[in-house]
Amino acid sequence: MSASVSTSLDVSAIPAQPAGAGRYVVELARALDKRDDVALTVVCRIGDAPRWRRLAPASRLLERVWAPRPLRLAYEQWRLGPVIAGLADPAIAVHHGPHYTFPHGLGQVGVAVTVHDLTFFDHPEWHETAKVPFFQRAIRRAAAEAGVILCVSETTAARLRALLSPKGDVFVAPHGVDHVRFRPAERGTADDGRRLETIGLRADLDYVVHLGTIEPRKGVTDLVAAFDILAAKHGELELLLAGIDGWGSEAVSRAIASCRHPDRIRRLGYVDDDVVPSLLRRARAVAYPSHEEGFGLPALEALACGAPLVTTSGTAMAEVAASSAWTVMPGDADELAAAIEGVIEASDAELGWRRREGLERAAGFTWERAAATHAAAYQAVAAK
Repeated sequence: MSASVSTSLDVSAIPAQPAGAGRYVVELARALDKRDDVALTVVCRIGDAPRWRRLAPASRLLERVWAPRPLRLAYEQWRLGPVIAGLADPAIAVHHGPHYTFPHGLGQVGVAVTVHDLTFFDHPEWHETAKVPFFQRAIRRAAAEAGVILCVSETTAARLRALLSPKGDVFVAPHGVDHVRFRPAERGTADDGRRLETIGLRADLDYVVHLGTIEPRKGVTDLVAAFDILAAKHGELELLLAGIDGWGSEAVSRAIASCRHPDRIRRLGYVDDDVVPSLLRRARAVAYPSHEEGFGLPALEALACGAPLVTTSGTAMAEVAASSAWTVMPGDADELAAAIEGVIEASDAELGWRRREGLERAAGFTWERAAATHAAAYQAVAAK
């Protein structure tokens, strides 16, 4: 193993109930903490230290960042850099900003930045208006100044290279999945049914589930329309929307209110980590029709559980799933309904081979592998 690189990881933006990019940072910190080739310093919000002590017990903890969001952003941009540059025993060689940004004033400290996707450029309408110029500037700065940019999929890396021609090396570090939690159900167990009952669902409920924050690019309005097409034929089928409301979620509320079967669509909100694998395993289909993602972690988690997956073609999810998933064009509710119908009507043989391929695909994605790629990226920055 290579010599240890002293690295600071900024986790100050991670909420108490992380999803998507937040889950990536949590699992990355946990995996890096166990490596001998990274001496990790975790930079967190004031008051958030106990969580990170549990997640990364072997790492140095720097509890400095102000908690309220405007103050957090200001501190991260203008105050954190000199603090990182001034650390000793050990001094920081590389600072990693895992969500597009990194501080000014880092001096001789090398920089690694994660770019999840380029939708702030390609689809600014999918984001809050105030965030678009901020993150466009941040990504341009990362492309111009960072020693290394980490992309979470080949799809994102290709778009980054085409759009911004980054100065630093580009490393592709796909997300992992916790194979202890996300795995097929053991034959004969009733545990999944009992876990569903803890969130008010019948153990024998027939449902399609979407997992993820409700926001414009997720294609949830398409899914609601697709379910409304299917609902008349499949009278017991329900649609479960699991995930917190994000920006623009009002459009989903309007779509549900205007459909013919609103009483069979349930918004579950945030679902505890212990219940999520059961929710995926028991689903007739997991629908993840996002128009675009950097990675699309719920799709991988579904494959790891052996669940039938319907997702969108030409995306990072299709890159991960390959032929194990049913894929549709983004934004096409009719095609999405037909694909879900295809899952429902599929033969045991088709379900079996897709499931086997999905499990084989998922087996190649681990957080240990992701952390190893990050460690190699840190080494590349330090070598410069």
